[in-house]
Amino acid sequence: MRASGVRARVRAEMTEEIKAVAVRHLASDGANLSLRAVARDLGMASSAVYRYFTSRDDLLTALIIDAYDAVGAAAENADDPDAAPLDRLLAVASAVRDWALAQPHRWALIYGTPVPGYQAPQDTVGPGIRVPLLIGHILMDAHQAGRLHLGEPLTGRYAEELAAAAAGLGPDVPVRLLAGTFALYFHLCGAISGELFGQLANSIEEDRRGFFEFQMRGAVRATGLEPAADQAGGAA
Repeated sequence: MRASGVRARVRAEMTEEIKAVAVRHLASDGANLSLRAVARDLGMASSAVYRYFTSRDDLLTALIIDAYDAVGAAAENADDPDAAPLDRLLAVASAVRDWALAQPHRWALIYGTPVPGYQAPQDTVGPGIRVPLLIGHILMDAHQAGRLHLGEPLTGRYAEELAAAAAGLGPDVPVRLLAGTFALYFHLCGAISGELFGQLANSIEEDRRGFFEFQMRGAVRATGLEPAADQAGGAA
């Protein structure tokens, strides 16, 4: 192997090690990352870490992208394009919840309180929309199959803003479908964050998954999705 290839491999391995230590700090200290603390855990001088990440924000961005990609991959891996739309959406929602419960500190990084002074760069947008894009694709499949009833056209300034966003996605994306996608996605994030950050304490302890599915079924119904005949009872 050429020297340049060895250097690239070593750099990639060191970058991943730095991120792994930083993730452990997220679990213990939240998003208040310190490159000095990360360097100390690695037995490195802080100046050496700066050769891999130029600032705390640079490291945060890498962690944010990794987290978005990880939860996006979990959602995509749970989707079965051959299943009924309701089953697909419930499977995706459950996969996102499972990831969040297993990685609460990483969920908090991307869906919790914004980090003071941090401005997310454009690089985070693509990874960040993987889950809502998947939800939108599932609803679009249902729409094309005649299973999504969009109802009356939306009105108001927000409808005009959504129309511009829908046009940017493609000529056949209904505004009401995009609104349903966002609403379902935000409901999903809110339900998970509420559970993760203690809002169900002393109320629902033994069957939070059941309550989560109840919420998701209601949110899916609000999109206009018509369940299959054999699912109608469960969705009621």
